[in-house]
Amino acid sequence: MWMSKNPPLFALLAYGLLAVAFTWPLLLHMGTHLTGSPEGDTGVYVWNQWVFQYQLLERHANPYFTDRVLALTGPANLSLNNYTTFANLLALPLIGVFGVVAAFNAVYLVITVLTAYSMFLLARALTHGAMYESWLAGALFAWSPMLATRGEGHYSLVAAAPLPLFLLLLMRVDRSRRLRDAAALGLLLAVALWSDVYYPVYCLLLAVAYATWRLVIIERTERPERPRPRILDGLIVAAAATVLAIAVTGGWSGTILGQRVSVRELYTPVLVLTALTLLRIAKGYHATVARITRTEFLEFATLAFAAGAAAAIPLLPLLYALGVRIVAGAWVSPPIYWRSSPSGVDLIGIVIPNPNNPFAPQAWRAWLSARPDGYLESVASIPLTAVAVVALAWWRGWRAPRMWLLLSVMFAWMSLGPFLHIAGINMYVPGPWALMRYLPVVGLARNPARFAVLMMLGLSILFALATKYLRDTDGVNRPWLRWSIAGILLLELLPAPRYLYSARFPAIYDRIAADPRDVRVLELPFGVRDGTFSIGNYTARTQFYQTRHGKAVIGGDLSRVSMRRVMAIRQQPMLNALIDLSEGKPLTQSTVDALGEDGAEFMARNNIGYVVVDRDRASPELTQFAARTLQLEELESDASTVLYRPAEAGTI
Repeated sequence: MWMSKNPPLFALLAYGLLAVAFTWPLLLHMGTHLTGSPEGDTGVYVWNQWVFQYQLLERHANPYFTDRVLALTGPANLSLNNYTTFANLLALPLIGVFGVVAAFNAVYLVITVLTAYSMFLLARALTHGAMYESWLAGALFAWSPMLATRGEGHYSLVAAAPLPLFLLLLMRVDRSRRLRDAAALGLLLAVALWSDVYYPVYCLLLAVAYATWRLVIIERTERPERPRPRILDGLIVAAAATVLAIAVTGGWSGTILGQRVSVRELYTPVLVLTALTLLRIAKGYHATVARITRTEFLEFATLAFAAGAAAAIPLLPLLYALGVRIVAGAWVSPPIYWRSSPSGVDLIGIVIPNPNNPFAPQAWRAWLSARPDGYLESVASIPLTAVAVVALAWWRGWRAPRMWLLLSVMFAWMSLGPFLHIAGINMYVPGPWALMRYLPVVGLARNPARFAVLMMLGLSILFALATKYLRDTDGVNRPWLRWSIAGILLLELLPAPRYLYSARFPAIYDRIAADPRDVRVLELPFGVRDGTFSIGNYTARTQFYQTRHGKAVIGGDLSRVSMRRVMAIRQQPMLNALIDLSEGKPLTQSTVDALGEDGAEFMARNNIGYVVVDRDRASPELTQFAARTLQLEELESDASTVLYRPAEAGTI
């Protein structure tokens, strides 16, 4: 067999070939194209790798601080940015040799292979060394529609290798109780944070789920022969009748004890009905918690301390940056609203076949793209081949281990968000995320759609176990069945040929880069963006182009920007005017006159050496105001991009 001599190495090499095939034709355009648009999140992820090496190698400074963005309001603190430190470290030796684009693409391919290989290691441990089944499980996980789609923009989520490895090490710590294994688990938790800010939260949830499974035994309660009518049943009937009445009549309003009462929305009534129904089901079971001795508790505390210390050491630069942010009162925590927080994936998004497949109808992609959170957050398709294999094994007598089955179902349910949506229709049925999003730490994973990665983790384990069972059934080896499963699965997962986006840099940025002065660059339209809001009209392409010229830019796009910084920008009259014009708002004549007297001084005071205008996005009013008020002269243009400098700057 092809894996017989050195199975892990062959598995790794095979994943490398699969990564090339599933991103084709990226290999032919490593230095010129990307799998996502530089105008969106892709531009920021490329910038992450560049600014990390800039701060570390050129500035010899803490990479969690930079003055390259939001340049007029002090150094930006990147501790709350989705900074992808793990990918940045992989890119560190590559950028100087191959350039930022080729390095980024190479790292992308590497992290997909690592994600597949980590799942391979976990599946191999759970299947007691089954190589073929474990390899397929790794492919299923790493190139599931959910993760393959994130390779079009949300690259940090593609680096999911810490999740299977965390489970693998967690089980090892449970067996061995050794400090070195606990320390390795802690280091892996740090790598999870370096990969994506959601992943350490997911690791902690996996640990809680695993501990709960080990410590809590749930059994059915024996029912009496003649159950008596229960008050709870009556309440369920009443709640259901209320929901039906509101749905039919549209609700009602009135006065009770002098207070105006309005019942028109289904959120609360359906919540009550769901809670009563779950309580009714729970009454049929009882839970027993295993007793923990003092010795066991002390052992657990020691292991937890070792893991925490091992995690904290490599995270010291980040923890310092977080401390600075907290002391400065710049901690950013978006509020969580009961009705309007991120909605999660639509149930159709889970059951619909892979929309990235070349044989998938374009209508599937169009429907997912029209979802409120966009295409990247809406794809969570469960591969039908995996479902069919699990169902076939079940029919042949296999029974899925309850822990992995419950893990898959629970995280699938959480990915549906706080309220169930089917085909875009809010069913008002709350899921576990409706309450869990308010928990400390857990609530930091604010977008529930991303729980689909844990759903795929559980499904990949079930798939490996089911495939092994089919191979071992009756002790008969069926090569035709094995290769049929492999072929159909890989064909279903296939996202190639991938659409590639140009990573071309306009020539004007080479001119800016050639300027030896450390001047700043103002790009128009102007603005500030983070993961929850946007002012002005900013695009991540500004930071992508910065990786070419290296000068500080005035605007910025980070995962979290404090309102204090936004207010500081707004308090500068010139920047506030540029924001308004970038949003299409008019300026009063008095504002134009007042700013006209300060334009040249504003440029000199803030060391702005160049202004770049995107004529496709900037309105004529914005362009004319900037050229006149800031006293600019045009240097050159490249397609829709025009380069200006202050009129008194002289020849450079």
